[in-house]
Amino acid sequence: MGEQDSSPVSEWYTNKSIFITGGSGFMGKVMIEKLLYSCPGIKCIYVLLRSKKGKSPKKRIEDFWQLPMFERLRKAQPSAVKKIIPLIGDLHTEHLGLSATDIELLANECNIVLHMGATLKLEANLKDAIEQNTGGTARVIDVARKMKNLVAFLHFSTAFCSVDIDVFEEKVYESKDSPREVMEITKWLNPQALEVATPSIIAPHPNTYTYSKRLAENLVAEEKDNFPVCIVRPAIVIPSVSEPVPGWVDNLNGPIGLLVGAGKGVIRSMHCKGENTGQFIPVDYAINASICIAYLVGTNQTGQEDVPVYNLTTTSIVSMTYREIIDQGRNIVYDNPFEMQVWYPDGDIRASKFVHNIYSLFYHWIPAILIDFLMIIFRQKTFMLRIQRKIYDGLELLQFFSVREWIFKSENFIGILDKLNEKDQKKFPMLIVPPIQEYMLHAVLGTRQYCLKEDLSSLPRCRSKQKLLYVVHKMFVFAFYYYVFYLLSCLFPPVKILFDGMKTGLSYIPVFGYIFS
Repeated sequence: MGEQDSSPVSEWYTNKSIFITGGSGFMGKVMIEKLLYSCPGIKCIYVLLRSKKGKSPKKRIEDFWQLPMFERLRKAQPSAVKKIIPLIGDLHTEHLGLSATDIELLANECNIVLHMGATLKLEANLKDAIEQNTGGTARVIDVARKMKNLVAFLHFSTAFCSVDIDVFEEKVYESKDSPREVMEITKWLNPQALEVATPSIIAPHPNTYTYSKRLAENLVAEEKDNFPVCIVRPAIVIPSVSEPVPGWVDNLNGPIGLLVGAGKGVIRSMHCKGENTGQFIPVDYAINASICIAYLVGTNQTGQEDVPVYNLTTTSIVSMTYREIIDQGRNIVYDNPFEMQVWYPDGDIRASKFVHNIYSLFYHWIPAILIDFLMIIFRQKTFMLRIQRKIYDGLELLQFFSVREWIFKSENFIGILDKLNEKDQKKFPMLIVPPIQEYMLHAVLGTRQYCLKEDLSSLPRCRSKQKLLYVVHKMFVFAFYYYVFYLLSCLFPPVKILFDGMKTGLSYIPVFGYIFS
């Protein structure tokens, strides 16, 4: 077999054992599927899992295995599920809540650690964010120190962990605070005092998520002389290009939540600068890059003297502004509407905060009040104001990122391909620009099927409903402007002349003639 016919990456993973945290998350499940599918020689994957909703870790693995994303793996390697071994524990507990037997097992068997576990909640209070993201990382490190055959430790951070820096390079940025001191402060400070102190503690960070992730990076960097560490910084992770299936996504985080909210007619305005470049990475590209990065770390091929860092963002190969993304994706959303639309999806982004607030008042809050008022009349449970409050809070958190722009250096990420042979470049694609329209179609349909559980057979019915909503929407818009014009005509005589002329003209149009007669 020639050199180009082999897959050094896949071969390197043969007979290796991997420990994964966050294996039940969006990226975690895609990572497990890709590793088992493209590196069939893997010995096993230990997944840190806790019981959830009455289901044991073993039962949760069995449920994962039945997801559509594992279909190709089920067909190609039916017994691969036996390689997924759940270890009972969680990031909040000392020693990760692992039993002494499991710790000894990892110490003797584990070769690679993929620390993907984290809370992604931007609104999380400081204690929870530090406990999960920073403290959780410290506890994973403590377990990793016991591993006798560890060749690669990958910590998954975020591309936005240092928002105070305009040009973000592939290196570790030291935090102004000591991670361990912050962990101690959040333990002994009472919740009320901590809430008051949070803004001054996390400044200049806009939320506890980016702050806690930056501290976690510093903890990982401290271990560079103890075992081979590496930091992976994905940008905003979006649906897959092709693997495990086109458009795979299973949560409403980030842009997918906005897509669904806008597609259902609930979100009609967002404060965002359309000329800013979107920082995204498809989940399969992020996973393929990470698998190859572990290989480079384990074979000492990173070429970096300090802690290897990789900014995973596709802006270096394809750059699209928010306005371009919305303009290209709008028709796809119109052609493939979601079920249970509450209004016609005609939202947009606004660069002006003042203009956005005006639109929010008329398109978010007033309709929510009217809908809840109708619910009260019909003696039904109100819900719309509660939803709008959550949307408002979410948009307020996101606008920090949507109105600012950063430059991300990604030479290390791009340079991965230079260290792979042709077969591995095809086996683990990460920098191929997909046809944008085709990708967006898969993303919308994937969101519909896999995230919202909406069957594609309902599309014709949803399209018919959307046409009706369009007519209703236009009627309401006309009625609104007509009423505004009427009020102005009552106050200003020149406007009244125009208003009377408009009524006369409209009276010659069918339907309107009946209204104004």
